[in-house]
Amino acid sequence: QVRLEESGGGLVQPGDSLRLSCTASGRTDSRDAMGWWRQAPGKEREFVAAVRGSDGRTFYADSVKGRFTISRDNARNRVSLQMNMLNLEDTAVYLCAAAEGWISVAAFYATRGYKYWGQGTQVTVSS
Repeated sequence: QVRLEESGGGLVQPGDSLRLSCTASGRTDSRDAMGWWRQAPGKEREFVAAVRGSDGRTFYADSVKGRFTISRDNARNRVSLQMNMLNLEDTAVYLCAAAEGWISVAAFYATRGYKYWGQGTQVTVSS
């Protein structure tokens, strides 16, 4: 069992930056993929970014490319999401997710690829 705990959300203005962190505990494995998803009210859960444990390859949604950066600290069992140039459409609950074992590239972009989920942290972008 893996437990995920997010932190770092808050209320910011358009153009601001935020850094989210997710700490994993329990039966963690640095080879497993970890990612960030988000869910806005009334909308489906949306893929944001992910990092593959085996080689550090990263994956991003088109909507955040060039603005968000995912990073991983295996020594601390932590994955972070640096979010720059935030806009109103980035408002959502951001959830950390972890896979178990190998997953295909396609699975990085699908909720079915992840076995464990955190409770989420709210990010609100408002002027």
